[in-house]
Amino acid sequence: MTLFDPGSEDAPTERTTSEQAFLQALLDAEAGLTRAQSALGLAPAAAADAVTEAAVADAFDVRDLARRARSGGNPVIPLVADLTAAVPAEHGAYVHRGATSQDVLDTALMLVAARTLALVTDELDSIARELGRIAAEHRDTVLPGRTLTQHAVPTTFGLKAAGWRSLVLDARDRLRAVVLPVQLGGAAGTLAAFEAYGAADPLALVDAYADQLGLAAPTLPWHVLRTPVADLAGALAFTAGALGKTAADVLTLSRTEIGELAEGSGGGSSAMPHKANPVRSTLIAAAARRAPALAATLYGSLPAEDERPAGAWHAEWATLRELLRLVGGAARDAAELTRGLVVRADAMREHLGLTGGAIVSERLSAELAGVVGRARAKELLAAAAATARERGCPLGEALADEPDLRSVDVAALLDPARYVGAAGALVDRALARV
Repeated sequence: MTLFDPGSEDAPTERTTSEQAFLQALLDAEAGLTRAQSALGLAPAAAADAVTEAAVADAFDVRDLARRARSGGNPVIPLVADLTAAVPAEHGAYVHRGATSQDVLDTALMLVAARTLALVTDELDSIARELGRIAAEHRDTVLPGRTLTQHAVPTTFGLKAAGWRSLVLDARDRLRAVVLPVQLGGAAGTLAAFEAYGAADPLALVDAYADQLGLAAPTLPWHVLRTPVADLAGALAFTAGALGKTAADVLTLSRTEIGELAEGSGGGSSAMPHKANPVRSTLIAAAARRAPALAATLYGSLPAEDERPAGAWHAEWATLRELLRLVGGAARDAAELTRGLVVRADAMREHLGLTGGAIVSERLSAELAGVVGRARAKELLAAAAATARERGCPLGEALADEPDLRSVDVAALLDPARYVGAAGALVDRALARV
């Protein structure tokens, strides 16, 4: 539980990234190794059963392990001692046999990641379904497009929601594409100890280990080849940013002065009882800002010296855990946000008229150029815009008395709903992606 990280609390991923979950992953990695050796005749079946039976996190003291980890620099060393003591004496020799601490810890990190990503991708699928529904429902709901904070040309809310959905699906696909392998190399990545313990084909042991844990089998031990962690970091940071885009738009469009969107159930204020703050969007936006720095730390561990680095590997553990927790919480909050999102189409329509027709000036310029020529069209529009500003009247009214435009249905050209281009077709095409 973290007082200053409310976005991660009570998310489904909290249980897969807790201290207890990491401890269980370490124990699963140890038990999986003994079972893999047993499957190849390198350990008795009874030893595999005994280690698996003992490898239950609740039987170990995670705080005590953390304290004792200081002496060796990682928690695997005291855990191996405790797990060895927990199995019958005749099977103790098969605990951690041939492995190094990094084999177990890296494998545990991948197990935690796999268990967490399964929950995150489920959330992303749910978010995408909800955004697909919103995009279809508002396929033709027109609102002002905004560039550099100002009204640009009309667009549709369906197209905006389809864009959010596209990013969410991109994130889901990237997370699914990440390869999460076991780690097994022994002291310096040569698998020599496993050979010494009787493995005729140590590579077969790597494959058996991967099979036992449901992870990928790596081509090489990756003690200092940190592609799996870097790829995972990139996909997680992208996911946070993808969800952050939706949050950023909701935060802007739910401002009091705009009010085109609202969270279904806003949060309160300690000082202002009237407020309904967009809390879900706020937490997602915070996660999107924190994630890149965490990913940068993981990328910074790529230049790892020798066959095991001092510090680079160690910097990854808490960082990766925090990044997984952060994205898991953001996905949970985004699912809640999209399920409860309130779309105020009436406010969107009203805001189309704030510039008195100038929002379709691009269309007027193109259409009038075909009637009076480009130069004259530019001159007419500039004069009309100046008149509209001076009189405080709509652009159409300022154009109404222009004799050169008597044959033109200016009112139709000023209708924002008739100037959304291929927005509807783009929504249809986006929603065809599953």
